[in-house]
Amino acid sequence: MKSIYLAGPDVFFPDAAARYERLRALCAAHGLRGVAPVDGDAMPAGLDKAAQAEWIYQGNMRHLRDCDAVLANAMAFRNPVEPDSGTVFEIGAAVALGKPVALYDAELNEPLAQRVVAAFGRGNEPAPGMAFDATYSFLIEDFEQPLNLMLARSCSCHASAQEAVAALARRLGDGAA
Repeated sequence: MKSIYLAGPDVFFPDAAARYERLRALCAAHGLRGVAPVDGDAMPAGLDKAAQAEWIYQGNMRHLRDCDAVLANAMAFRNPVEPDSGTVFEIGAAVALGKPVALYDAELNEPLAQRVVAAFGRGNEPAPGMAFDATYSFLIEDFEQPLNLMLARSCSCHASAQEAVAALARRLGDGAA
C-alpha cells in the first residue's frame, strides 16, 4: 500500500487528532495509507526544548523519506495569504526527493495576486506589470498561479483534500497526474 505524508499546520489545531483521522480515512478510501507527523513512538521524557525540536524534526523527516507522496494543507497560517513555513519546508524537501506533492486549500481557486491585494492593498505601479502592495511596498507576484510560483509549478494544487488525494491516487496508481 502506498503511503502519503500528511503535511500541514493541522498539528497546531485543538482538534488535530480528528483532523488526521479524517485525512487517514480519505487516503484509505483511495487505497492509500495516510501518515501524520505525529505517528510513531512517543517523545522520550526529560528532553529539553532543543532536544524536543530535534526529535520532532528527525521524526518528520523520517516519515517524509519513507512515504511515497505528500498531501499538504496549504492554508494561510498565522498570516492572511501564505502557507505555514514548516509545511513549505516539507513540500520543498519532498520535491527535492522526487516525491509527488498535492496541495489543497479552498483559497487555491483564487490567484495569489488577488489574495495579496485583498489582504494588503494595491500600491504604486511604476511600470506595467510591476504592481506593489500598499502595506509593505513589496512587488506582487502575478503569474496567475494559486501560490508562489515555486510551489504552484512543482506541485498539483487543489481546492479540497478530496481532490488532492484523488490526484495522488491517480498519480501513484498509473503514473498520470
